[in-house]
Amino acid sequence: MKKKGQGLSPAMIRTRGEKAYNVFNIVFFIVFAFVCVYPFYYLIINSISNNTASAAGNVRWWPTGIHWENYGQVFALDGLTDAAFISLARTVIGTVLTVIASAFLGFMFTQRKMWHRAFWYRFIVITMYFNAGLIPMFITMKNLGLTNNFWVYVLPAIVQPFNIILVKTYIESIPASLQEAAEVDGAGTLTVFAKIVLPMCTPILATVAIFSAVGQWNSFQDTLIYMTDSKLYSLQYLLYTYINQANALAASVKASSGTAMNVAALATQQTPTSIRMTVSVIVVLPILFVYPFFQRFFVKGMMLGAVKG
Repeated sequence: MKKKGQGLSPAMIRTRGEKAYNVFNIVFFIVFAFVCVYPFYYLIINSISNNTASAAGNVRWWPTGIHWENYGQVFALDGLTDAAFISLARTVIGTVLTVIASAFLGFMFTQRKMWHRAFWYRFIVITMYFNAGLIPMFITMKNLGLTNNFWVYVLPAIVQPFNIILVKTYIESIPASLQEAAEVDGAGTLTVFAKIVLPMCTPILATVAIFSAVGQWNSFQDTLIYMTDSKLYSLQYLLYTYINQANALAASVKASSGTAMNVAALATQQTPTSIRMTVSVIVVLPILFVYPFFQRFFVKGMMLGAVKG
C-alpha cells in the first residue's frame, strides 16, 4: 500500500509551512484586490442608486432604486463638455509628444558618437531632484505667453527624465549588433532609430504612454495655477470645483427641475453626494478602460532590461 505522497517528485511535495504560506498568500491578495476595487465599485453603485438613500449613506454593497438620471443631469452642467474635450486633447497630444521625445532622447543617450553624451544625460537626470519652484515656473510660463494657453498643458511635460531613463535602459538591452549591421548597410542615425530601434521598443513605449496618459488625464494643478479662462479648464479641475460646490450645484439642479416633487422624483433629485459620485465616475472610468489594453506591455516593458546578466 502506497503512503501519501509516494511516487510524487520532491518538487510536488509541499510541507505544512508551504501550504500555510500559500493559503495566506491567496487570502492576502484577495483582500488586497478587494480593497483596491471597492472604492470604484462604491462610486458606481452610489451614482446609479436612489439619491436619497445614497445621501443617507445606506448604499454600501448593492445599488438600490437604480436610475441613470444623474448622468444626464451632470452632463448638462455648464462647462463639462468643453472640459472633457480639453482633457482628452491634452492627454492624446501630450502622450504622443512625450512618447516620441522619450524614445528619441533615450535612443540618443545610448549613442557613443553623441556630442558630450554623458553631460547632457546627467543634465536631464539632475532635474528629477532639483527644480526652480512654483513661482519661478509661473513667471517663466507667463513670460513665454503660456498662461491661459492650451500648450501649457503639453510643452512642460514633454521631456520626462524618468521616462528617458526607462527607454534608455530598455534600448541598452537590445543587441548592439543590430544597429551595427544597419550602419554597415549605410543606415544613418535617424534610419536606425525609426526602422531598427523604434519597432523593438513597443513594450517600453507603451509603459511610457501609460505613465504620461494617466498623468495628463489626472492633472488639475496646472489648471489651477495657469488658467483663468473657463474654456480651458480641464475635467479634473472641474471635478475639483464641482466637489467643492456640490451643495450649490444640487440646489441649482433642484431649482431648474421645479418645486413640485413626487416620491419618484425625490429618488432621482440631485444631492451633493450624487453629484460628487457621478462626476467622479465620469472622470475615472475613461482611464480605467484604457489601462487594461496596455497592461501586458506595461509589465513587459518594466521588466525587460531591468536586470542585466
